Amino acid sequence: MESWDRQPLVRKTSSSYHTFPESAARRLDREYLRSLHNKRLYLAVFAAVLGNFSFGFALVYPSPVIPALEAHPSPALRLDQHSAPWFGSVFTLGAAAGGLSTMLLNDCLGRKLSIMFSALPSALGFALLAGAQRLWMLLLGRLLTGYAGGVTSASIPVYISEISHPGVRGMLGACPQIMAVLGSLVLYALGKYLRLVLDWRWLAVAGEVPVLAMLLLLCFMPNSPRFLLSQGEEEEALGSLCWLRGKDTDYGREYEQIKDSVRKQSRRVSCAELKDPFLYKPILIAGGMRFLQQLSGVTCILVYLQPIFKKTSVILKPEYDAALVGLVRLSSVAIAAVSMDKAGRKILLFVSAGVMLVSNLTMGLYIHFVPASHNGTVANTTLVSSASLPAEPTNYITLIPLLATMFFIMGYAMGWGPITWLLMSEILPLKARGVASGLCVVVSWLTAFTLTQFFLPVVDAFSLEVPFLFFAVISAGNVLFTGCCVPETKGRSLEQIEAFFRTGRRSFLR
Repeated sequence: MESWDRQPLVRKTSSSYHTFPESAARRLDREYLRSLHNKRLYLAVFAAVLGNFSFGFALVYPSPVIPALEAHPSPALRLDQHSAPWFGSVFTLGAAAGGLSTMLLNDCLGRKLSIMFSALPSALGFALLAGAQRLWMLLLGRLLTGYAGGVTSASIPVYISEISHPGVRGMLGACPQIMAVLGSLVLYALGKYLRLVLDWRWLAVAGEVPVLAMLLLLCFMPNSPRFLLSQGEEEEALGSLCWLRGKDTDYGREYEQIKDSVRKQSRRVSCAELKDPFLYKPILIAGGMRFLQQLSGVTCILVYLQPIFKKTSVILKPEYDAALVGLVRLSSVAIAAVSMDKAGRKILLFVSAGVMLVSNLTMGLYIHFVPASHNGTVANTTLVSSASLPAEPTNYITLIPLLATMFFIMGYAMGWGPITWLLMSEILPLKARGVASGLCVVVSWLTAFTLTQFFLPVVDAFSLEVPFLFFAVISAGNVLFTGCCVPETKGRSLEQIEAFFRTGRRSFLR
């Protein structure tokens, strides 16, 4: 395969730039990157990824709450084997609707305002969960927080990729996943603490805090320079880039590169243009990654983590297991953030898919071969109802499902978690980035909804081993997809990536 460094594919005059720069231009780029001041950039990214913190918090909300609602004294709020799957899965249905609406919001309001808009349904959803008196209020609250999560899932990675420079884009691109993991971990910790001293409703009240903090901080952050240029607001775009890079840096050169790229894509994408490989190849790659990411089972495992541990009678208490898995997930995403700009995207995706394959296979084989007295399988007991049963670990062999789950989460968090979001924002062309990112989120969360909705019925009908063996097969497919379809974007500007797809010299789908 050709290296991106071999030959310059797009040459401009001296007043512009080399899309694939030669040695002198690369030296200037390195000097420019070293001269940048990143403090304001980091602040803008932090303000945005608070939305991912809220998303991660809301995603795993059912994990500690389902057992409490199953034992709720009021029949109007009590969950059973029919309503519990809906309480867990309706979030993903809302997220799909959020991704669908973002196809318009990203290009009409812009990336920053789309993120700020998500605060409204998020705050309302948490309020409904906190004050719920009927089951429909619980479901509507989950639906609204899911909708907000869908909006942030499609907007935040795009916003971060467009305000970042190649030197830190990989690291900052992992920040949404880090904050989502941190939000989940905080939820597990609060779930344990509040269950001891307060009512479960206070978990929803706590969810309001990052939403309001995000809204307040983003009021002072700039919009994406690329979006502003696409709207013809050149002075605002230059001011935004100056604020992000530092006024004493050579940001004007980067501004001209961005401006030249935006000028080539000033028109909105049309249906006829979707036949162009420059558009459909990156869209297919991004959508395929989002589809396979969810098929690997991560959402099901996170949403039903504590009931799964109850079912397998892990030797520790499920709430401690969940917190331990959260810590592993957080440390793994942090490792990915540090190594992504050094090792590259593809190698981490290979390692990630391999670890997920081994972990899911181990879990499935453990449940199949270990006797029911050891793995906690109880005849005629559903996965949800088993969450309310006391755990009765009888052997240290029950550590296997905990270790397998920890390694699965570690593998996912090192690659297929953060990198799929990062690559989506990197490889999608500017003219289709708003619409295509929303489409990818719709594909992702419709897949997640289908899996979470059917996960419990499949477990009840065929046992817990079946979904885990299915997830193992999907993880093997992830390895093949990475090798055949995924490009390496380490160290490349968004303009260079777009030019690479535009030339058609190599098909990533070969």
